[in-house]
Amino acid sequence: IVHGMQLRAVQGMLDFDYLSGRKEPSVAAIHFPFAGNHYQKFYMGNREVLIPVFQKMAQALQKNPDVDVLINFASFRSAAAVSKEALTFSQIKTVAIIAEGIPEHDTRLVNKIAHEKGVNIIGPATVGGIKPAAFRIGNTGGMLDNIVASKLYRRGSVAYVSKSGGMSNELNNILVRNTDGVAEGVAIGGDRYPGSLFIDHLLRYEADPQVKMMVLLGEVGGVDEYDVCKAIQDGRLTKPVVAWCIG
Repeated sequence: IVHGMQLRAVQGMLDFDYLSGRKEPSVAAIHFPFAGNHYQKFYMGNREVLIPVFQKMAQALQKNPDVDVLINFASFRSAAAVSKEALTFSQIKTVAIIAEGIPEHDTRLVNKIAHEKGVNIIGPATVGGIKPAAFRIGNTGGMLDNIVASKLYRRGSVAYVSKSGGMSNELNNILVRNTDGVAEGVAIGGDRYPGSLFIDHLLRYEADPQVKMMVLLGEVGGVDEYDVCKAIQDGRLTKPVVAWCIG
């Protein structure tokens, strides 16, 4: 479910769905509290599809019981409140928070609630994530020409995690030119208190048999990279890791 009337982002997600060979759109519904329930028209290839828009999040989730991801496009003013509302629903397992500049106290509270409930947080201040041939969050991967050039419509075997959303698009290009392509990529966001850390995603990749190699793109500041070093030393990470801290 997408929170916010982000029509261009939703259309971009459906374009990616079409390139990936999906038969049905990855976006089940849009939550927009400032208008009544209605439908919005989008395209998958040359086929028109209608995505329902719900005023109430509870109704959107009730009508779509298989949904477990919320993409939160709210501004920094209301992103924390929307995320906390989503965390009251047990079917939500992942929340992607796009906004940057959320007050740090609010971010830490959302992270605390999410960790207690076992919910994954991507962000804040993130472009999202991408799983080639499956699903992308918002504008991850860039425009259609970049998706085609980076061959993100089919899965490779290299997974990456990055702080920078803009540089993650460049990572897609670098990886497809030098490897068999991207298996999965996540931008954890550049704010001070990200909801998930490098090590969280690298451990996921370690457990994924389709991932053969991992890439980490960090930035100057913080100590999260040391957690990755410790995981390599104690054997929790055994696959090859290429890490680069820029800035």
